[in-house]
Amino acid sequence: MLEFLKSTVGRKYLMGLTGLVWMGFVLTHMAGNMLILVSAKAYNQYGHAIVSNKILLYGAEAVLLLALITHVYCAITLTLKNRRGRDSRYAVTPNGEKAPSRASQFMGIQGSLILAFIILHLITFKYGNYYETTVDGVVMRDLHRVIIEVFHIPVYVIWYVVCLILLLFHLSHGAHSVFQSFGILERKMQKGLKKIAWVYAVIVVAGFLSQPLYVFLIHKK
Repeated sequence: MLEFLKSTVGRKYLMGLTGLVWMGFVLTHMAGNMLILVSAKAYNQYGHAIVSNKILLYGAEAVLLLALITHVYCAITLTLKNRRGRDSRYAVTPNGEKAPSRASQFMGIQGSLILAFIILHLITFKYGNYYETTVDGVVMRDLHRVIIEVFHIPVYVIWYVVCLILLLFHLSHGAHSVFQSFGILERKMQKGLKKIAWVYAVIVVAGFLSQPLYVFLIHKK
């Protein structure tokens, strides 16, 4: 098993599996964050419910961290191996079905910026300013206030929107590549799977985008 995981095919499987883990996380995270459009109470209760279950929280964080490290490691090693394996470069970029997509050509750059985004996101929201509020007699962190403060900073909103646009292309290509990693991407299924990948990416990114745009453009401090 260890030898398989060290192989190119094994690392592609790991890329696909860890990608699925994060795809599931960003979808559920986006859905939960949509509660900011409902009320401050609903949003704070949602955030409090997550941090209150320590076993589930720490377990999920450990899985996500391991998946992220594995995903990045596999991406780097596979990229380096592919570069070393090229005896010669194409004089002309392939066209048609063999032509690489824009997203695939810049996956490394996208991934690096998205990783920086994740780190800054954690610093800003998970470890950022701490305010308290009381909801139905329960004292909890006023995460809604933190969100409102941060998303009224123009520079942060611009950075957030740019990173989400990059995430759109990264997710659309990544979701499609997952099928390829598991060897179930038949030629006749490619167009349909690409559409599914794009629909998934658009839903996730549109949901995330609605939050800073709603706060910045509509919600008053």
